[in-house]
Amino acid sequence: MALFLVVLKTYASWDTGSVAMLGSLADTTLDLVASLVTLFGVRWAAMPADDEHRFGHGKAEALASLVQVILIAVSALGIAWRSFDRLQSGRPTEGLELGVGVSVIAIVTTFALLAYQRYVIRKTGSVAIHTDHVHYQSDLFLNLSVIAALVLDQMLGWRLADPMFGFAIAAWLTYGAWSAASHSVDQLMDREWPDDEREAFLAAAADYPELAGLHDLRTRTSGAHRFVQFHVWVPADWTVGEAHRRMDAVEEKLQHRFPGTEIIIHLDPEGHTDREGILPSALAESAR
Repeated sequence: MALFLVVLKTYASWDTGSVAMLGSLADTTLDLVASLVTLFGVRWAAMPADDEHRFGHGKAEALASLVQVILIAVSALGIAWRSFDRLQSGRPTEGLELGVGVSVIAIVTTFALLAYQRYVIRKTGSVAIHTDHVHYQSDLFLNLSVIAALVLDQMLGWRLADPMFGFAIAAWLTYGAWSAASHSVDQLMDREWPDDEREAFLAAAADYPELAGLHDLRTRTSGAHRFVQFHVWVPADWTVGEAHRRMDAVEEKLQHRFPGTEIIIHLDPEGHTDREGILPSALAESAR
């Protein structure tokens, strides 16, 4: 779909001379590149762990996202420069019917793609497809802005409309690049899960008496893979074999409730706390 729209918008951009259409073309071209980068990034991230990557290849998705961020940032700068040039020259756009027609086709096909993506997300729960879905939702507004720019410029004679919408599209792309970069950096830096997800996991863990002494919870995300590790106090009269058997059973139940999550449990004698390596905030909380 992205390839089809790139060809269509390339012709429309050349025929109309619209900066807003050029911005929409740049965004669709990025959609095409992003689809290819995401395809290879997700395939790489889905590769099983090997001798050199014992934690898997999940961060390949974050690296692929950073490549997209660079492309988006460069395109946004180019569109802003072209908009500034159009603002100075004051040249009018042309081909109202073609520009509006192409934008309407883009809106209809994007709606179809969004519907199919929602179906895939329900079936697979893919984080990558969900992110792509959010990005394509923004395309609807971009195509509507192109229609508005062409109508205001050619029917109402407002020459500032096209460059101003071009600046707006450049700003929108920059915002998207910043958001994507923040998410990628969070994964590469092993940022903790959001508070609501951590609380959901702790609430689930509370259902198992064996985890009553849970402490020092740590979480991170790598691509579609999620990791949780924590310490648990166990009674001193438990044997190593009994503790191992009980915790294995709890791990299996939690993994069914949180698919795609690797859970690592460290056993501590009841009342014992490892203070080395624990953040000051965690020490203060345990003291309370």
